[in-house]
Amino acid sequence: MKNICKPLLLISTLLFSCSSNNNPEPNPPSDNKSYYFPPNSSNEWETETASSLGWDETKLAEAITFAQSKNTYGLIILHRGRIVTENYWNNWNKDTKYYIASAGKSVVAFLTGIAQQEGILNINDKTSKYLGTGWSSCPAVKEDLITIKHQLSMTTGLDDGVADVDCTDPSCLIYKADAGKRWAYHNAPYHLIQNIIATASGTTMNNYTKTKLSDVIGMKGSTWVNYILWLNTRDMARFGLLILNKGKWADKTLMTDQNYFNAMVNTSNTYNPSYGYLWWLNGKANFMVPTLQTVFPGALTPSAPTDMIAALGKGDKKIYIVPSLDLVVIRHGDDTGTSVLGPSSFDEQFWAKLKLAMKY
Repeated sequence: MKNICKPLLLISTLLFSCSSNNNPEPNPPSDNKSYYFPPNSSNEWETETASSLGWDETKLAEAITFAQSKNTYGLIILHRGRIVTENYWNNWNKDTKYYIASAGKSVVAFLTGIAQQEGILNINDKTSKYLGTGWSSCPAVKEDLITIKHQLSMTTGLDDGVADVDCTDPSCLIYKADAGKRWAYHNAPYHLIQNIIATASGTTMNNYTKTKLSDVIGMKGSTWVNYILWLNTRDMARFGLLILNKGKWADKTLMTDQNYFNAMVNTSNTYNPSYGYLWWLNGKANFMVPTLQTVFPGALTPSAPTDMIAALGKGDKKIYIVPSLDLVVIRHGDDTGTSVLGPSSFDEQFWAKLKLAMKY
């Protein structure tokens, strides 16, 4: 994921095409008032109709058609865990795995919380406790300031203007500012969180993810390759539902440390209020974006509910979670026309259409 210096473009695009609706066969919900968690042992997944929710079905179809026109290959909307719509295009199906780019950062944030509650690390620990001294090229006194929490909040102070932002060699990890004194979206310090989890747990990132997360919630396609997570669209939906329910899956509580969970999905630093622990946050007074030090006024996605949190990856990989509406919205595929890291113009365009459909 190379860093491309391009400002965030919030442009209006009106492109429509025919939608291929591959919704599952109707499976009436047993209790619409409670959250539903699909079983791990089958492809069964309860559904709910847009009309039963009072949504405008015509407007919803327009939103789906818009998404399809923007290189979307997998789209799922869940309400309280039940599928309202599930669509695939470009020869995809529910089992098609694809990389989710930086949306995987949010998965790592959750796994870091699991590791902390297990007692194998603490986010206030110095990074050097796990990586050893000299893991960066910073002066020793400056390297010593950096903690796991700084890595989670993108405030390590390491220079994000290096030629290769994915490089984790010490020569690529250069001092720019004291830890905690600057927000900058930087892949390499994030990558190193995975190294820390592997070191602290004594196993690989794939094994840790499998035993602590994937096997528990039924994410069947999860694979890490060179720091990048590959998931199918339903796996993304399962993870989104887990986060919507604050780390609990049916009768299994994965995240018992609710202090960590709440910190993860709330503002983590004083420079970019729209960023938690590797999660993007809507509804704040201003926001920053990757590659720029500009502070933009207003909410990240004005048309979306203010309490929305999101895992966002290059190529417009999206896991949107809206607690106030009990929603999880997944968008998987390739970039929608603006090759940027994290937030893109698609977010606002898509949510403007969903707002008309959902009538919130």
